Amino acid sequence: MKRNTSVGLLMMAVILAIFAGTCAVQYNSLVRSSETVDGAWSQVENVLQRRADLIPNLVETVKGYASHERAVFTEVANARSRLLAAQTPAEAEAGQQGLNAALGRLLVIAERYPELKADQSFIRLQDELAGTENRIAVERMRYNDTVRAYNTRIRRFPTNVIASVAGFDRKAYFEAAPGSREVPRVQFDRGETSSRR
Repeated sequence: MKRNTSVGLLMMAVILAIFAGTCAVQYNSLVRSSETVDGAWSQVENVLQRRADLIPNLVETVKGYASHERAVFTEVANARSRLLAAQTPAEAEAGQQGLNAALGRLLVIAERYPELKADQSFIRLQDELAGTENRIAVERMRYNDTVRAYNTRIRRFPTNVIASVAGFDRKAYFEAAPGSREVPRVQFDRGETSSRR
């Protein structure tokens, strides 16, 4: 009888050890997945910072030709500040949309000054900005891919049980802000932008 109890306790200990080991492996895997998402978000912030760093140079170049356009320069500076203060994907997208609108108005001003459009520094900055926009798109896609993989992982059984107990919550996607899918129409005759419906 004592032998059966010992065997039963040994079996329970083995089962508990296997269960604890499985939980530890799953937990560590969730930590790794969460860190991957955080790393992808850091890379998005990195390219957004690069873009924000280009803006003052672009503004200064335009100021050299159109110093009286202070309202637009202030708008660009404020939009840049909002983008840099963003903490979440939703805030970053809203900041990016605001900066896009302000930059659109800045580029409309540039259209009024042929000497500015021919300025090599301005051309180089526009090219760098376009390259940075491409990097942002790539990093957003990578971030959203890692979020999708992470969110899928924490919803699957049995990982969802461990994720729930350990406090692993869903991560937010970097989604386009409302209205960002509308194509902007630039009107060079009046120097304004509006949205095409």
